[in-house]
Amino acid sequence: MDRETRLKRLQFRAWHRGTREADFLIGGFFDRYGQDWSEKEMDWFEKLLAEEDVDVMAWAIGTLPVPEAFDGPQMDAMQQLDYIDATK
Repeated sequence: MDRETRLKRLQFRAWHRGTREADFLIGGFFDRYGQDWSEKEMDWFEKLLAEEDVDVMAWAIGTLPVPEAFDGPQMDAMQQLDYIDATK
């Protein structure tokens, strides 16, 4: 699949999580950083999307330790939470 199609697919999946809170956190993260990701970073995000929303949100806000598979610079960026638009 070409890059643009993959990004559109990831964006849709990021914004259709099932709860509004997860949409803002995961979708907002994608919108802020996704267009600049390498293939490896897109792979990481795709794996993250397979995880339960409550786990991803807990890792992002620091209430659960981040598993080794997701620890690193992308999770560090997600944990900043400065990409969430609270006006929506």
